[in-house]
Amino acid sequence: MKVVAAIDSFKGSMSSVKAGEAVKAGIRRVYPDAQVKVFPLADGGEGTVEALIQGMGGRMVSCPVTGPLGELLECEYGILEDNKTAVMEMAAAAGLVLVPEEKRNPLLSTTYGVGEMIRDGIEKGCRKFIVGIGGSATNDGGIGMLHALGFSILDKEGKQVGFGGGELEKIFRIHAGDVIPELADCTFRAACDVRNPLCGPKGASAVYGPQKGATPEMVERMDKGLKHFARVAKEGFPEADDFCPGAGAAGGLGFAFQAFLNGTLESGVKIILEETDLAENIKDADYVITGEGRLDGQTMQGKAPVGVAELAKQYGRPVLAFSGSVGAETELCNNAGIDAFFPIIRSAVSLEEAMKEENAVRNMTDTVEQVFRLIKIHTCL
Repeated sequence: MKVVAAIDSFKGSMSSVKAGEAVKAGIRRVYPDAQVKVFPLADGGEGTVEALIQGMGGRMVSCPVTGPLGELLECEYGILEDNKTAVMEMAAAAGLVLVPEEKRNPLLSTTYGVGEMIRDGIEKGCRKFIVGIGGSATNDGGIGMLHALGFSILDKEGKQVGFGGGELEKIFRIHAGDVIPELADCTFRAACDVRNPLCGPKGASAVYGPQKGATPEMVERMDKGLKHFARVAKEGFPEADDFCPGAGAAGGLGFAFQAFLNGTLESGVKIILEETDLAENIKDADYVITGEGRLDGQTMQGKAPVGVAELAKQYGRPVLAFSGSVGAETELCNNAGIDAFFPIIRSAVSLEEAMKEENAVRNMTDTVEQVFRLIKIHTCL
């Protein structure tokens, strides 16, 4: 029996790799000689670097950067085996998890460290960049990143504007005269799992600002700031498209990649599936296993399990999904190629207990074992 396991991380509980290894352990209890290949999976957020490094080979490197509130911190990213491709998560330099809840203020938080991380990659010889842009603490439209890369984001007095979404309204002119020369040789694929435009009721500020600490008044100010930024950007960069799906990702960082770095905004799952050899392994698999922490109707919105299921169905492979819990409209996943799904919680426990890694691993292993015992009965009939 050949099984391919590609499961997204159970955030705060199990990494993608841990979940996959737990699946392997459960299958091996029933089929000791089964060939089970584990592929890390991500959707552009947490786990993107791990998924690509483990799926394609490479190494982790670190560099000092400016954190979201201006503090110095050390962040990590990956370089693939070709030594020319860098894999990054913007959250490593400007993530919401880096900011204590009481200090969250997207008027002040910056993406400057993301630009510093990219510069470090360029200095190490990378010219191809895959950047996951989920989990941000910022709403600065990417001006911090652009500043770090040498763009001049100037106010009426010709001075560089400061850090944070509160500075967007001050922008008067943008030029690229001092951009680092190597940037012209670089390509950028921004991995994101949202399709929000830059501004408006479905834009970066309105939809994601509150979770970053924004009050209603701050949301209104930041949205106006982003609209102003987009207008100024189009004066010197006519390809800028604030309605581009994903422009509003990471507080407008998606817009900065599209407008100034000629980057593409793509499904994180799509990038992972293309950059690894998952399709090649799925072709002749007897079963494909996927999942995430919670399966529900939102899983249909470009999430990793559906991406895996769609790929598996191209080759007519059966797909099973395992999750920590299931929610409303989970049955929609069946229509998207997931043939059957199974929650792994085995008794009534607190959320804290359920999310402990050792408990999640055990529950995953035990549940997978029982499912494959049923499969074995069926194949013996």
